[in-house]
Amino acid sequence: MKIALPQKVKMILDQLEAHGYEGYAVGGCVRDSLMGREPSDWDITTCASPASVKKLFPHTVDTGIAHGTVTVLMGREGFEVTTYRIDGEYEDSRHPREVTYTSSLEEDLKRRDFTINAMAYNEREGLVDLFEGCRDLEEGRVRCVGDPQERFSEDALRMMRAVRFCAQLGFSLEENTAGAVKDQVSSLGRISAERVQTELVKLLVSPNPGELRRAWELGITGVVLPEFDRMMEQPQNSAHHIYSVGEHTLKTLEAVPAGKVLRLAMLLHDTGKPEIATRDEKGIYHFRGHAAGSAVIAGRVMKRLKFDNYTASRVCRLVKNHSLYPSADPEGVRRGIFQVGEDLFPDFLEVKRADVLGQHPQVWEKKLLYLDELKKIYGEILERGDCLSLKKLAVTGNDLIEAGMKPGRALGEILNRLLDEVLACPEKNQRDYLLEEGRRLAARAEE
Repeated sequence: MKIALPQKVKMILDQLEAHGYEGYAVGGCVRDSLMGREPSDWDITTCASPASVKKLFPHTVDTGIAHGTVTVLMGREGFEVTTYRIDGEYEDSRHPREVTYTSSLEEDLKRRDFTINAMAYNEREGLVDLFEGCRDLEEGRVRCVGDPQERFSEDALRMMRAVRFCAQLGFSLEENTAGAVKDQVSSLGRISAERVQTELVKLLVSPNPGELRRAWELGITGVVLPEFDRMMEQPQNSAHHIYSVGEHTLKTLEAVPAGKVLRLAMLLHDTGKPEIATRDEKGIYHFRGHAAGSAVIAGRVMKRLKFDNYTASRVCRLVKNHSLYPSADPEGVRRGIFQVGEDLFPDFLEVKRADVLGQHPQVWEKKLLYLDELKKIYGEILERGDCLSLKKLAVTGNDLIEAGMKPGRALGEILNRLLDEVLACPEKNQRDYLLEEGRRLAARAEE
């Protein structure tokens, strides 16, 4: 079995071997190559010590020297070269107490998480597959190397990684591996929010975001995202819905494009429903005002998982506005754009469409036709260049002050009144008209 190694990887391996050291491409790059996928990066493992690696290559960076990793710079590219190692006892579900270097490739591969990530390759020996990772690739299975109980006790995040790989690759989870997740899932509570966030996002933006259901079945979301568990438990039988809130959420995740903000918005858009659910005498559930409550919960989740402010703001704005139904006419769409934000309106339309596709199929046709009309009108608005915000208004606060109006809150209210007129009638976005109208509004305010 032959893998086409990049030239720079071959140069590193050749340099190691020329000086009597073993060297292999290892891990995800081997897995992806065997699957016919383009690896995002190439990692190398070797029996050479970090000090020896640094002597062999003129340009290196000590990126993970405590764990035996040196980044070798080849031009503008960096390649992680890690010394074979054996991890000592794990004390915190992540970090080994100590790391011992070894001359054995087998010992190094034994400490890795899954069989599909524990294969090595060089051109001299070919594929080194000690744990039947190639067979697991062929059969579409994620399986731990050795005892899954040990692998997860070493690093609890591997439980989320297992589900994430299932989502990314479309694989199943081997039975013993799944059982070990259920046994040890509570230890995920000791993993940092940043690491949990990274794995969650990778799962969500994968080709199979519905694998979040597997995370729920294994108890993972109960630890890292209990809001989802509450949604899975909340029924919502009505004319528009045939799924629980959680199942609806899974459907919407699969219906929206694979952007980080979009997938997070769909994950969190109905988190407020369980808290405000009411049930009428016919057994129908109602969730009045759930969008605002969902936005509050979304904000809490984003903060807890340490998302950056930019991402959190965009997600929360989409969640808050996902129940907005602008009237399907130019004024209605302009006002919708103003409320949601010009920057987010295209994403808003995607959220609306995904939300519909997670509802009862009998409501799809009418609602999708409505959304098609919104999109058509939106395109026409962009083509005309209609004013949609204060930034594009033909007058500014300074213009009004120069025309004799006093600065302060009243001035801001006048600007908003002028924008309101322009949203209704974009042809009124003329400097002379708006200055005159501003004077009239100011004079009325002083009466």
